[in-house]
Amino acid sequence: MKLFIITAMVLLMKSQLIFDFNHNTNIGDWKIVDDVVMGGRSNGKFNIDSDGNGVFSGDVSLENNGGFSSVRYQFAKINTTKDSKVIIRLKGDGKEYQFRIKNNRNTYYSYITNFKTTGDWENIIINLKDLYPSFRGQTMNIPNFTGNSLEEIVFLIGNKKNETFTLVLDRIDIEWLIRLVII
Repeated sequence: MKLFIITAMVLLMKSQLIFDFNHNTNIGDWKIVDDVVMGGRSNGKFNIDSDGNGVFSGDVSLENNGGFSSVRYQFAKINTTKDSKVIIRLKGDGKEYQFRIKNNRNTYYSYITNFKTTGDWENIIINLKDLYPSFRGQTMNIPNFTGNSLEEIVFLIGNKKNETFTLVLDRIDIEWLIRLVII
C-alpha cells in the first residue's frame, strides 16, 4: 500500500490599523518634539485639515544648533512578526523624512529609515526588518529591528538645512504574513 502525504503552505496577509485620520479623529496623543529641547528654534505643528487628514507642518531652523522637528504617537502594544510592513498613505512635499519606531516606548534608541516624498498621494511601504537602530543621529552596533511589537511611531524631518515642510497623513497600517502549513 502506498501512502501519500500532501503538504501545502498557505500565506495569508493580515492587516491592523495603527491610525486612520478623519474629521472625528482625536489627535491628542500625537506630540510634537522639536529641537527646542536642545536649544534649537524649529517649530512643528500637527492638526487635522479640512479634508480630515493629519498634517505635520512647520519650519526647520539650523539656528542655535537646531535642525529637526518631529511628531510622535505612542499607543497600546501592537504585535509584529519578522515580515511585518508599515504602510503609510500620505502626501508629502517632495522632501525626505525619517520614519522611526520603538518596540518599547521607554527604550532610549529608535529604529529608523528615510523615505522621500513625491508631492503626490502615495503609499510608503516600510519593511520593519530594514529599520536600523540609532540614538541621537548615531547608528548603534546592534541588529536591525527584530522586535515582536510596536508601541511608538515617529515622523521626523531634519535635512541639515533651513526649510518649511508639510506632510499630510491619511492612514497608517501594519501588515504581516501568516504562514499556515496544511498536511
